[in-house]
Order: sequence, then structure tokens, then C-alpha cells
Amino acid sequence: MKAFVICGPTAVGKGTIIRELVAKEPAIWLSTSATTRSPREGEVNAQHYFFVSPGEFDEMVEQGNMLEWATVHGVHRYGTPRGPVEKALADGGIVLLEVDLAGARQIRESLPEALQIFIAPPAFDDLAVRLEMRGTEGPQERARRLDTARVEMAAAEEFDRVVINDDVARATDEILSIMASVK
Repeated sequence: MKAFVICGPTAVGKGTIIRELVAKEPAIWLSTSATTRSPREGEVNAQHYFFVSPGEFDEMVEQGNMLEWATVHGVHRYGTPRGPVEKALADGGIVLLEVDLAGARQIRESLPEALQIFIAPPAFDDLAVRLEMRGTEGPQERARRLDTARVEMAAAEEFDRVVINDDVARATDEILSIMASVK
């Protein structure tokens, strides 16, 4: 089958769209990332993340067992383990990976056959509104996220397809149509 990468700026609705994709298409296999951070309350190993020690993470990177990885906020590392993705592809699944811009760029090298989809807002200002409405970040964090979003938006042309999230159901259906066209 095919691998699909979903990327987009903060507050664009990636998580919501991915939940809809998985609900509408049972053949989708959503990749689980590895992280060096400790589980939060309610998180289950191998379901939410693969929780690994820094040494285990280093070993995965050194042995080429990561499709992509990064250090986030200068503290914990996150990455996409290669083995489960390759197994899901071999089993004929529709593989979906949600990554940031740096991860998408790494996957272009490590899994070049993956089709990369960038989810964009109808307008940049929509991100600021969505972030504020979400109410989960303070003003400084919102500003930092919007600065990062500007960089991500400028890179949209690097992606195979750009889907505007002006309506979750419409954007989800557009991505499902893209997936169906390249199977």
C-alpha cells in the first residue's frame, strides 16, 4: 500500500482530521511515535507512544531504526520507529504518519515513496483565532507557535498536496479522495 504524511501548523486541526480519517477508513494504520519523556496520566505504552529511555532512543537512531526524529523544546526526543511502519506497509495497510515540518523533510529521505499532505488554514489569521479559542496556551506560547506556523506555512509548497481546512468534513473527504487516488 502507500504511506501518507500529514503535516501542518499549530491549531490547523490535524488531530481532528486524523481522528475523522481513522473513523471513516478502517484500513488506515496510524503510526505511533517513540519518545524519551515519561507517560502522562492515562497514556498507555505502545498505544499513545512508545516510551523509551534516552539510551534506547539513541540506539534506535544509531541503528537506522527511525524514519525521522527530533529533540523537542530542547528536552525530550520524539521519532517515528521504522519497523512498525514497514510492517504495516508490508501487510497492505494505509499508513498515516503525523509529523512536524522537520520530520516531513526527514521522511522525504527515509521513505521517499510517502505522499506528503500539508493541511493549511483558509487564512493565517485563523490560526491565531483557533489558538486563542483553544485556551490551552498563554500569550507567549501562542506567539511562539504562530512564529513557527509562519515558517511551516512558507514550506507548504514542498508538499505533494495542500488541503485547506475550511471545514473538517470537507478536508477529511478531500484527503480520503487523495488516498484513494494513489492506492
